[in-house]
Amino acid sequence: MSIARNELFSIGLKERDRLDKELGGGIPPGSIVLMEGDYGAGKSAISQRFTYGLCEEGHSVTLLSTELTVGSFLEQMHSLDYDMVDHMLDENVLFLHADIGDSKNTFSDTGGDDEDRMDLLKRLMEAEVMWESDVIIIDTFDAILRNDPKFEALVRENEERQAALEIISFFRDIISRGKVIVLTVDPTTLDEEAIGPFRSIADVFLELEMVEVGNDVRRQISVLRFAGMGEQVGDTIGYSVRSGTGIVIESRSVA
Repeated sequence: MSIARNELFSIGLKERDRLDKELGGGIPPGSIVLMEGDYGAGKSAISQRFTYGLCEEGHSVTLLSTELTVGSFLEQMHSLDYDMVDHMLDENVLFLHADIGDSKNTFSDTGGDDEDRMDLLKRLMEAEVMWESDVIIIDTFDAILRNDPKFEALVRENEERQAALEIISFFRDIISRGKVIVLTVDPTTLDEEAIGPFRSIADVFLELEMVEVGNDVRRQISVLRFAGMGEQVGDTIGYSVRSGTGIVIESRSVA
């Protein structure tokens, strides 16, 4: 059932691109958004577009990045013409950097003791300030899962689903307050048993792909699920990322 348009968290920038319209007018409150894509598919760029647009619409955002520091975040946003300085000074956005080393590592023996490694998921859930925003974006969530020693131990015992369900329970409590959680995931780095539960519970499930068309490589968002949509949501949204412009929605090609 559709909900009223004015209840959605608009991602704004209606005069600059059509992404808000393509997504039906915004993200329904009380949603978990799963954004999947291989390395380089554009998960961070779309997350940054969401962050800027939401702030422009007056929503508060927490962005947790496993790759960018605050300096590189501001530089990247500036390169896309998404000026976040005022939003940071006005405390519309809380940017956090999760320093967990090489985020592309898969589960392996790091050579260190588990006691010396951060219990990332526990610390994440106990960081109360990051969950106060209207929208919480974790980019990339799979890096946190893969570098959490307790989650890793459960994976080794083939108990990925149990570990995922404990995290999902926490997320459900957060979104019950009308908030939105956006998780970006590289599916090539996690077993199906680990990622499956998050796919199952996602209210909005977006798959980002790079598709070869002739000699060109085009980016697209496939909308696999969108519960509580406002207006009609497109099944496939073509887009590009341009320096000095940001996200540009490409016109649909006619077959």
